[in-house]
Amino acid sequence: MRVFTPVLVLLPLALLAACSSPESRIADHRLAFEKYPAAVQEKIRAGRVDVGFTSEMVLLAFGEPDRKIVRQTAAGQDEVWVYDQRGSHFSFGFGLASGGRHSSMGGGVGMSTGGYDPEESARVVFRAGLVTEVELIRP
Repeated sequence: MRVFTPVLVLLPLALLAACSSPESRIADHRLAFEKYPAAVQEKIRAGRVDVGFTSEMVLLAFGEPDRKIVRQTAAGQDEVWVYDQRGSHFSFGFGLASGGRHSSMGGGVGMSTGGYDPEESARVVFRAGLVTEVELIRP
């Protein structure tokens, strides 16, 4: 049982280290970031998006979208970037079973990324390469 303890501790840490943040994305694209006005840089650092941003600015602030949707409206074609709620969810389970003359009991703690039904946290709408709408979904 002790062999699994380091794995159970190191695996969640490795998963968290792999998460992208505005600062890590800025570090990876420093030259692009430095050409923006100070007000835009401040919003990107804070992980915020605003009307008029380019796709490059949104990528720095929010990262890659989970889905992209193309929609046709009377005003033209929009591209919608959808972001799902991120973060780990912790759960606890306990079970009891019996089989004939033998019985067993067990429990455990698990970590998941939210299962198969993601919840949206934001939608960013682009028209002609610029953000025209930002929808932040509050829980």
